[in-house]
Amino acid sequence: MKDLKGKTIRGLIWNFLERFFRFGIQFVVGIILARILSPKEFGLMGMLAIFISLSQVLIDSGLQSAIIRKQNISEKDYHTVFVFNILSSIVFFLILMLLSYPVSRFYRQPLIQPILVVIAVGLMLEAAGSIHAARLNKKMDFKALTKISIVASSVSGVLAIIMAKMGYGIWSLVALNMIRVFITTMLLWIFSKWKPRWQFDKESFQELFSFGNKLLISGLVDTVYNKGFYMLIGKIYSPAQLGYFNRGERFQSIISENITGWVSKVSYPMLTQINDKARLKKTYKSILKNMMFISFLSLLGLAAISESLIITLLGEKWRQTVPYLQYLVFSGIWLPVQALNTDVLKVFGRSDLFLKVVLIKKSIAIPLMIITALISIKVMIYGMIFMAVLSYVINVYWSNKFVKYPLKEQVTDMLPSFFLALANAFLMYITGKLLQTSPLVTLWAQVGVGFLFIILYGELTHHNIYRNLKKTIFEILKRKAGFES
Repeated sequence: MKDLKGKTIRGLIWNFLERFFRFGIQFVVGIILARILSPKEFGLMGMLAIFISLSQVLIDSGLQSAIIRKQNISEKDYHTVFVFNILSSIVFFLILMLLSYPVSRFYRQPLIQPILVVIAVGLMLEAAGSIHAARLNKKMDFKALTKISIVASSVSGVLAIIMAKMGYGIWSLVALNMIRVFITTMLLWIFSKWKPRWQFDKESFQELFSFGNKLLISGLVDTVYNKGFYMLIGKIYSPAQLGYFNRGERFQSIISENITGWVSKVSYPMLTQINDKARLKKTYKSILKNMMFISFLSLLGLAAISESLIITLLGEKWRQTVPYLQYLVFSGIWLPVQALNTDVLKVFGRSDLFLKVVLIKKSIAIPLMIITALISIKVMIYGMIFMAVLSYVINVYWSNKFVKYPLKEQVTDMLPSFFLALANAFLMYITGKLLQTSPLVTLWAQVGVGFLFIILYGELTHHNIYRNLKKTIFEILKRKAGFES
């Protein structure tokens, strides 16, 4: 048990660093590219998101989660999934190549055809390293994954910026993705030191797929919903409008998905190893309270500083992104707690219920998405916020059956953090309104006020979550020079 605790702490530290540096690098690269390129070019890339994401879900077919969950995994299992991923990636490369012309006609954007073909090649590269990544995840070797991610993000980012400066336009965004995938796959092979064999076992595949197939269907439905916004905006409105929406969604998702991924990547394999239900609930409850403290503070704070942030980092040409970002925050704020509640179903091996929950939610969400998109983008975002809250309520209803952590108790645990974050965001927003100065100075003042308020409140009240997070941060800083492997 102590070994599990030690692995979890080390995993959290390395996973925090991996996400901090990777998202930090991607954030900086995205800002530089946004200042060079136009909203239209980002919008064109957004139009392809649903096709690429659907292909990725189909290639994986829920098998990575099945591998991580299976206790006595064998080499035969790894080889079987590797062969399946390679073959399915080739199939979907051919499908996307055939669809490239109809898709370009659908959007009335001829440039989409060659871009979709090139990006489809990346699917095969990604599939070649997916099992290597799953092996490192299962071993909780986040140290290796951190190094891989930082190198791949840094090199691809620098080369994409150089291409954008040289006038390659949207192709610099394509290169950003392709180079990152190539370097990631290459380093995964080097770090994992695992050599696959061309071996496919039917029984092994059936066992893993019996769990993964439910995740596959739920992943497909989720992708249709999450990326369907991009397709609808790209079709109904203009590429530039999709570009504004894309940047706003990207800013909030950097925080919401980062928090979700940071915790889930470590908590999911950890929770699968806890057999005592009382201890499972205690651990789960602690994760939720800490995670939502960070989520509320970060995302409500982001909404408060959105105008000064967008103008400072991206420039005046991106001003239309500001209202999108302010509203999208209230949709993304529920993503971490949604994901944590659905992880419970996977921990207990109930991928059938996981699928049922997804189908219930999306049977409401997809029609709502289409109807609201036809009215306006802003109304569509209101629909996203409504569905985010409703999805959380539905998720809790089912997770409570396993961990006995009902909605009322969860909300009670989260409310103090929400009200604290709301007060903090209000102070940051008022600071921005009172200052009549440059966006850069306003931004620094707002961020400074926010940090000062939280630190003073945490120190004066001896806030438990604040103290635990401060301790964790100091631990990370202490270990930064030399980590335990």
